[in-house]
Amino acid sequence: MMANSLRMTTLARPDPAAVVVTGAWGAQGQLQEAMRGNRRAFEALYREHVGGVYGVCLRLTGQRETAEDCTQETFIAAWRGLREFEARSSFATWLHRIAVNKVLTRQAGLAAKLEQLAADLPDDDRAHAGPADAMPALDLERAIEALPDGARHVLVLVGIYGHSHEEAGELLGIAAGTCRAHLHRARRLLGAQIGRDEESR
Repeated sequence: MMANSLRMTTLARPDPAAVVVTGAWGAQGQLQEAMRGNRRAFEALYREHVGGVYGVCLRLTGQRETAEDCTQETFIAAWRGLREFEARSSFATWLHRIAVNKVLTRQAGLAAKLEQLAADLPDDDRAHAGPADAMPALDLERAIEALPDGARHVLVLVGIYGHSHEEAGELLGIAAGTCRAHLHRARRLLGAQIGRDEESR
């Protein structure tokens, strides 16, 4: 029943900047009620978090229809597994992990592909792949969508959502060093794209 409900609510494309909706229970109360099987409480959580989950899926896939499917699958999986949520991380972080897994499930063999892509990178990319630092607060959505898979996935997880290289590597099934190489490549490609855009103005 919840799966059908979610399928209906995701027919309208969610807005990544969706307004947070807090139900009558309060944020923590919503979660506790949902864990007891209260569908209305879970629907309130869905409305609160759907924009963020869709944003992760869209940035990882670069495809709106695929992002919508992954968003729907994420909340169906969350509903089915909610009683196993142990609050070791925030509910939003837990949802993001499910979302990343849903995206990667659609891309079988991605880990091996990313490792090979990193191995094929020029030595300069690997040599300069240092710790993550803050990404500039620019609207780079189109440029990010155009990045190749490895660079885009690591940029989204590390550069935008703040995961460490170790955390991103665990999510993607690759080594932390591979993450660093892909992040450096992503920044180099974005820099080149921004330069071309500025020259064309």
